[in-house]
Amino acid sequence: MLEGIVRDSIGKRASKSLKRDGYLIANIYAKGFENINAAFKVNDFIKAMRAKEDLPFEVSVGGKTYRVIVQEYQKHPVTNTLTHVDLRVVQDDVVSKYLVPVKVTGVAKGLKNKGILVQSKRRIAVKCAGKDLPNDFTLDVSDLDVGDSLLIRDIPVKEGVGIILDGSVAVVGVTSAK
Repeated sequence: MLEGIVRDSIGKRASKSLKRDGYLIANIYAKGFENINAAFKVNDFIKAMRAKEDLPFEVSVGGKTYRVIVQEYQKHPVTNTLTHVDLRVVQDDVVSKYLVPVKVTGVAKGLKNKGILVQSKRRIAVKCAGKDLPNDFTLDVSDLDVGDSLLIRDIPVKEGVGIILDGSVAVVGVTSAK
């Protein structure tokens, strides 16, 4: 479990001081939930992200444990290090919007026919209760030839999960090389 500290001061000077000491600034929030200003060790946070198996993971801040997902993150434009992360608390009975990652499996037929695999959506916005939240959407691209694509409406979703995007939006496809 990832352990963090509660930030008392949320000013610019305090944030810079924490970043200098190797901390990642974080906000933890949810619907009907008071925001928590927190900080995590950058290396511990990265290790926890790489080791997690499910989309929601647990963090401990101020003696309390929360099940959260990464809603958004910011990186430094030059050094590409993490500078800030927004964590959303996953509540089992509250319907909310989440971003679910898309994983692509298989080798597309079109790649042998001089095509290029293009994944236009890395994460898909869904609306569901926390208990119905899928870990990811796994798409098999083995049958895709040049000019074919998988659309939002082609993604199988379980009961209680609604995709917010229009059904005609392409997620992954094979285009011809120029």
